[in-house]
Amino acid sequence: MSKSDTAAGQVRDLGSAHHGGEHWIRERVMSAAMVLLGIWLLASLLMLPGLDQRTLTEWLRGASGAVPMALFIVVAFKHALDGMKVVVDDYVHDEGNRFLLSGLLLFLAVGGASLALFALAKIAFGAAA
Repeated sequence: MSKSDTAAGQVRDLGSAHHGGEHWIRERVMSAAMVLLGIWLLASLLMLPGLDQRTLTEWLRGASGAVPMALFIVVAFKHALDGMKVVVDDYVHDEGNRFLLSGLLLFLAVGGASLALFALAKIAFGAAA
């Protein structure tokens, strides 16, 4: 009896088992990164002498403020995109609508992250607001 003659052999290597583990691990790693970066952000803001525009601008002009903030932006948008794609995959059953919404989510995530990173770069490199 070959493996394809049994019920288990007929379904082996089918389904979501190829991507589920990788997605689960990536989701957990990004969640841990968001927690660590969120703690960094809150601690950094609490340690500043004030939360006025001048103080925040000076803080973001330094590498210790700008680099983790850029990481925070990238990880936050990627994490949000992955979460929303799971919602779309689970609840949108029409393939055309799923493709359209996934493309729209990708466009919004890349656009939002690009806009945030551009604003951060303007601040970090000293361009006038």
